[in-house]
Amino acid sequence: MKVVNAVGRRKAAIARIYVKEGSGVITINKRELKDYFPQSGLQYIVMQPLTTLNAEGTYDINVNLDGGGITGQAEALRLAISRALVKIDEESKPALKAEGFMTRDSRVVERKKPGQPKARKRFQFSKR
Repeated sequence: MKVVNAVGRRKAAIARIYVKEGSGVITINKRELKDYFPQSGLQYIVMQPLTTLNAEGTYDINVNLDGGGITGQAEALRLAISRALVKIDEESKPALKAEGFMTRDSRVVERKKPGQPKARKRFQFSKR
């Protein structure tokens, strides 16, 4: 089987992945999944698309993760894995779409405005 690549983004995180048939090894920035994401909740987020399709031990996934925080990176990786699985097998798209794994979460941090301490917070108003 040829190598399939996909990209996932969330907030400031970008996940570029390369998927090929194998034994189920996930390598993130040359580290194991359990080393890169020690929290079980983040490991669960990453594995959700594979678990949905019962493909946990089917593919080797090599990941380049960049930017953002750990939660954004985990969710970007989930989107990238979902997109790659759909490239491999088009019939898996409805199952992944029903779980919400095919949607790019476009929410990002609102920019800070000039003359204010934060994006929406204002300096205290003084009448006198």
